[in-house]
Amino acid sequence: MNELVPGGNLALPGGPVQVRVPGGFDVSALITGDGGKVGGDDDFVFYNQPEAPGARLRGDTLTVDPRALRAGATRVTVAVSAADPGTELSALPSPTLRVTDADGRALARFTPPRPGRETVLLLAEFYRRGEGWKLRALGQGYADGLAGLARDFGVDVDDETPPAVAATGPGAVPAVGGHPGAGPVPPPQDDGFLREVNSARAAAGSPPVALDARLAAAARAHASAMAAAGTLSVQTRDGISVYQRALGAGYAYLTVGEHLVSGPRAPGEFVAYCLRTDGARRTLHDPAHTHVGLAHVTGGPSGDTYWTALWASPLTPAGLARTATEVVALTNRERTAAGLRPLAPDPLLTAAAQAHSADMVTRDFYSHTSPDGGGPRDRAVAAGAARGTIGENIACGQRSPAAVVEGWMNSPGHRANILKAEFTHIGIGLAGGGRAGTYWTQLFGG
Repeated sequence: MNELVPGGNLALPGGPVQVRVPGGFDVSALITGDGGKVGGDDDFVFYNQPEAPGARLRGDTLTVDPRALRAGATRVTVAVSAADPGTELSALPSPTLRVTDADGRALARFTPPRPGRETVLLLAEFYRRGEGWKLRALGQGYADGLAGLARDFGVDVDDETPPAVAATGPGAVPAVGGHPGAGPVPPPQDDGFLREVNSARAAAGSPPVALDARLAAAARAHASAMAAAGTLSVQTRDGISVYQRALGAGYAYLTVGEHLVSGPRAPGEFVAYCLRTDGARRTLHDPAHTHVGLAHVTGGPSGDTYWTALWASPLTPAGLARTATEVVALTNRERTAAGLRPLAPDPLLTAAAQAHSADMVTRDFYSHTSPDGGGPRDRAVAAGAARGTIGENIACGQRSPAAVVEGWMNSPGHRANILKAEFTHIGIGLAGGGRAGTYWTQLFGG
């Protein structure tokens, strides 16, 4: 079974495919052509209209038969909302999409990062590619309910209230292959900050960054929480970390960094402050970052001004694969130095490792044992990795492959796994947005 991440895709077998989302969710589907719009109201499949050519909804299970879709249909987008109307998805466990073939064999699973204030989440889309069909994981959130979602896809809705749709859900991805986005997001305020930042980055040989409205919104929320508490902290007294705010604002990241500062009165002073110390300067100069959001709030018990800057690069399948490859290479360098054979990447172990990292972020835990009691071997077996010997390393908070491998090598137990002669294969997973930032998993097999 394939564990998908936002943007990941999977080729589908011929014939009907079943999609199930267990829990307190309503499943719906929109059938569209290449232009991303429905051909008519009959193309919206939901609890009050459970059937259309090629799509049938029964309870929490949607069956899609691409061969039986109406003429001109090239895409089926699957969405979920809370079964209790108006409930924000944050009040429920993160929905998990399970995909099976006509014989009930598991094909894929996708659990997006935990939603925030959204009431509807686009989970996945079936789309035609040549003569075949594929499934792509999405994770884009809507704040205006099914009515806003339907309007955006061209369904007539009897409601005179103008839609207020916001693609701010965790793991939100840009419009792909012609399906509509969620409308423009107003650009964040600059006040000369970006000019000074990119000048400092250019002097260090780093590429420029762009302002991102989602990161700016997360930065403002965190600065407000720090001001209310009167203290600088990665996790504020409401129990939410700055990394969770980034993910909750819709920015699923591959790399992340932050500055939490009080005192400066203007963006120029803030940048100058961050350039004074080595650690803060490295974050500002980090060439891996492509976007930044900045906010400051004055108030709280002390009346000070609290600043938050969030630096990040977006999560992409290519970036995820590149980072995992680097972790494998660094791990094998340690094995080679110890006279051991390198480990071969195993896609099944990789799927299990990625699922565990994503699960730790989604369900907010940090352990080799998941909340339902599963351990490393259980995850490997579920992914189809039939290995006689299984081992696992996990870590959280490290911001690069070099840092996480160094940390594991400095820990006797983790080092023993990396240098275990019986292991022959490895899988790497990483996911950002939990309380500690990025969560890493190494899964070994032999």
